[in-house]
Amino acid sequence: MNQYLKSLTATQQIGALFVSVFGCLLLISIVAFFLSVRDRGDDATAEAWRTELSRIDGVLRTSWVMVFVFWVGWLSGDTTTLVLFAGVSFFALREFMTLSPTRRGDHRSLILAFFIVLPIQYALVGTRHFDLFTVFIPVYVFLAIPVVSALANDPARFLERNAKLQWGIMVCIYGMSHVPALLLLSFPRFQNKSAFLVFFLVLVVQTCMVVQHFASRQFKSAPAAPAISQSFGWPGWWTGVLTGSLLGGLLAGLTPFAPGQALALSFVACVAGSLGHLVMKALKRDRGIPNWGRDGVSVTGAGGLLDRVDALCFAAPVFFHSARWYFGL
Repeated sequence: MNQYLKSLTATQQIGALFVSVFGCLLLISIVAFFLSVRDRGDDATAEAWRTELSRIDGVLRTSWVMVFVFWVGWLSGDTTTLVLFAGVSFFALREFMTLSPTRRGDHRSLILAFFIVLPIQYALVGTRHFDLFTVFIPVYVFLAIPVVSALANDPARFLERNAKLQWGIMVCIYGMSHVPALLLLSFPRFQNKSAFLVFFLVLVVQTCMVVQHFASRQFKSAPAAPAISQSFGWPGWWTGVLTGSLLGGLLAGLTPFAPGQALALSFVACVAGSLGHLVMKALKRDRGIPNWGRDGVSVTGAGGLLDRVDALCFAAPVFFHSARWYFGL
């Protein structure tokens, strides 16, 4: 099988990857459907089971959307990929800001974020100005946002309002923009295969999050931050991080990395993603919501888009800059 895969062109290998991913999602969706139609009664256990199936269904629906976005982007080329991920950033930031109170004085800053900062950030990625795209938001935009807000002549909760918008830009635009940036990195002897890097990152981070979720239930350890998350405990967290890291080491053949390098990069991505997810939970608790949508309904209709990509938004910059620094790209 390995010899057969190696004999395929880069395009054929990536095509086979998407066929495998779509096949796995289809199989899981069919199993979830049959589990959902089984009658389990009306007791508390049955209700908890239906709640868990509802969560799984939300993850599956979002997974279908994200894989479809990756697939369309790969078919359409780099420019379309950037546009698609810019759309994901737009809707994620919209979810974030919709549930954060704003004032009339924030309108200029919001226009700046959605219609100037977002397209410039993705344009810098597309033109491979990696040094500038790395500092554009955390330096120039973070200085510009409070200036624009001050010119609106509204000092009420000035620091809180600007910090909220800066944090949304950092997570939803800066973090997400590093995912398509992976497609543009040029590794020696790895030409036209960068889609594998995105697949690798998403798979190890999502595996870490899923394993952490189920492991925390099995260990039933005391939560590390009970006011923020009842499911975040150190034994479950370490189980998820180590599982994702080991999977990354096993998948080194999909990447330009040696097994040890793949394991190390997977480890830093899993740590960043899982702890970033905890940070986003803290923000949701501050807003008094269970997910990034009103009354449990996502603003975008995607089952809480930001809930599904928040770990990736934290993991992608760490993974991207670690790989670029280590390999001198």
